[in-house]
Amino acid sequence: MNSLQTADYLVFLAYFIAVSLYGYWVYHRRKSASMTTREFFLAEGSLTWWAIGASLIASNISAEHFIGMSGSGFAIGLAISTYEWMAAATLIVVAVFFIPLYIKNKIFTMPQFLAERYNQTVSTVMAVFWLLVYVFVNLTSIIYLGAIAINSISGLSFGWCIFFLCIFSVVVTLGGMKVIGYTDVVQVAVLLVGGLVTSYLALTLLSEHFGFGENAWKGLVLLKEKADGHFHMILEKDHPFYQDLPGLSVLIGGMWINNLNYFACNQYITQRALGADLQTARKGLLFAAFLKLLIPLIAVLPGIAMYVLYQEGIFVQEMTDATGHLKPDHAYPVLMNLLPAGLKGVAFAALTAAVVASLAGKANSISTIFSLDLYRKYIDPNATDQRLVWAGRMAVVVSIVVAGLVAPALRTLDQAYQFIQEYVGFISPGVLAIFLMGFFWKKTTSKAALWGALLTIPLSTLLKFLPELTDGIIDPIPFLDRMTIVFAVIILTMVLVSVTDKGKMEGKTMQVEVSDFKVSKGFAVYAILIMGILAALYTIFW
Repeated sequence: MNSLQTADYLVFLAYFIAVSLYGYWVYHRRKSASMTTREFFLAEGSLTWWAIGASLIASNISAEHFIGMSGSGFAIGLAISTYEWMAAATLIVVAVFFIPLYIKNKIFTMPQFLAERYNQTVSTVMAVFWLLVYVFVNLTSIIYLGAIAINSISGLSFGWCIFFLCIFSVVVTLGGMKVIGYTDVVQVAVLLVGGLVTSYLALTLLSEHFGFGENAWKGLVLLKEKADGHFHMILEKDHPFYQDLPGLSVLIGGMWINNLNYFACNQYITQRALGADLQTARKGLLFAAFLKLLIPLIAVLPGIAMYVLYQEGIFVQEMTDATGHLKPDHAYPVLMNLLPAGLKGVAFAALTAAVVASLAGKANSISTIFSLDLYRKYIDPNATDQRLVWAGRMAVVVSIVVAGLVAPALRTLDQAYQFIQEYVGFISPGVLAIFLMGFFWKKTTSKAALWGALLTIPLSTLLKFLPELTDGIIDPIPFLDRMTIVFAVIILTMVLVSVTDKGKMEGKTMQVEVSDFKVSKGFAVYAILIMGILAALYTIFW
């Protein structure tokens, strides 16, 4: 039934009131007469390690995971989990090597790093790139997928779903990073509980269909038996989705570029840790890495379960559109509609929590970059803190309105998760190259960084359409492999330009010492534990 019952509305109302009141309390608990930019954009270092980790996950996990990743689980299988499990390893790398450098050099925004290390031109070019990607790829896809899910579950019109999500996320975001960070603790608890409820339903449905009653564990065993081909992490070349996850490239190639760019060079993610001390920031990232290991349980397994049921002739009509075309992204909403009253409200609240938290985090990053790296530099250089906070809030409203207006254009997509990964990947190689070279090679020049910034989109576009330009002489290149090629070309170009550049170094080199990368014994133990779990998972499901 595509509607909510009274019990569902009560559960959702309780969630909405709890988040709103908690956010209001956090906002006023330490509210000063006039909010400073550090308070609004970075929470003035007041986030604890568990708030940092939970906020990172709540902002990272959205409808693109519940809906998009579940859809990819239906179409591809467990292999799509590599985005989550490799992210756990990436977060450890970020905690050890990147966060110490940001904190030591007092870097609060990614464009700020580029301006100080290179020059203002590089910073501005990348700031504009980030804003365009955040608004037209990230915010738009999150709103679109969230609206589809809410529409499928509640029966509300697609347009009203978009309006509701935009309003809710604006309200949460306007309170600043402190409100976002601490309300995200509630959001991540809700999304984990709701996600596990939906996964439990999927497994019991399988068990019941094959005559074993409501036995979730048996459902998990049946899932592996009935969809063995969906339980391989490394895809062979003849796999129909090899272009999306090209074999070993998910371990040693483009996946690292994708993840390091996302978790190390992304305002949206790093902002949560930049206002904290090093020990707190590292603990927060390690906590997030543990949570990342759990995401496939709530996002991928339901999609695989729906695949098995679809193969059994169940939900065929629900999984296709009006033209009879299979829509993998329908898997999660169809499953949620099977939940009983009350539990459906829990799952609905979880999905809404994921969408709103992600929208709020992304919008706050947009406001931070716009206010500190564009507004203050080009529009009002003498802006007070109050004026910058005002500009940030206006940027939140405008960006979410624009994304809400563009979102309906994505309705033609089958697997939105892959769309997001591919098109964000157009700038990922250039961004990561610029950051790595800027941190770890003192001879990198501003001209080299500008070349890296300007080449990443044209090179990515060329490689994407190269098979068409050569009339099929060259086979299509998987987008993760394209990222590896573009990254290598940009690194080589930056080295050559830096070596041959006779111009004076415009920026300053970052302070880097070997001792900055030393970690505590406790951190090392937990990091090794996470890596051991990852090694076991990839060995079992190779």
